[in-house]
Amino acid sequence: MKRLFLFLFLIAGVVVNAQEIEWMSMNEALEAQKKQPKKIFVDAYTTWCGPCKMLDKNTFGNKDVAEYINEHYYAVKFNAEGNEVINYKDKVFKNPDYNPEKKGRNSVHHFALAMGVSAYPTMVFFDEKGEFLSPLKGYLTPQQLEIFLKVFATDDYKQVKTDEEWKKYQEEFESTFSS
Repeated sequence: MKRLFLFLFLIAGVVVNAQEIEWMSMNEALEAQKKQPKKIFVDAYTTWCGPCKMLDKNTFGNKDVAEYINEHYYAVKFNAEGNEVINYKDKVFKNPDYNPEKKGRNSVHHFALAMGVSAYPTMVFFDEKGEFLSPLKGYLTPQQLEIFLKVFATDDYKQVKTDEEWKKYQEEFESTFSS
């Protein structure tokens, strides 16, 4: 009976882990790209941001979102007001005005500014060579995020050059993510 309980406990742990995004730092993602090219998906958040917490729970906690991101991207969790040092494109990005004593809002990290982050949350896409593709601002449901995850992962974004083409792409897009 003890072994059966232990087995069920282990199986439950595997199922839960299979649904979680495998987050890493930006530096880790850039290093991983050197060994195995893969696009990068960045969640630029802050500790005080309510919509960021909702994104974590409702969107990143969605099984379909987690599985898709893990398969097609290196997923980066980046505190846009934190003090992590980022080495990107032969430049060092810091947050020189970061105050560890501050509760709530802090100064904006220079890497967040370089990525065009001006609201929280912002999700940012990079290609397989670490080149910046696009920021995506605000809270999105799994179904709202799906089209963006897929347009970048499949390289369809390279074919969509006008507002009309984007509108057509959206109209023809078939969602497969569960709610």
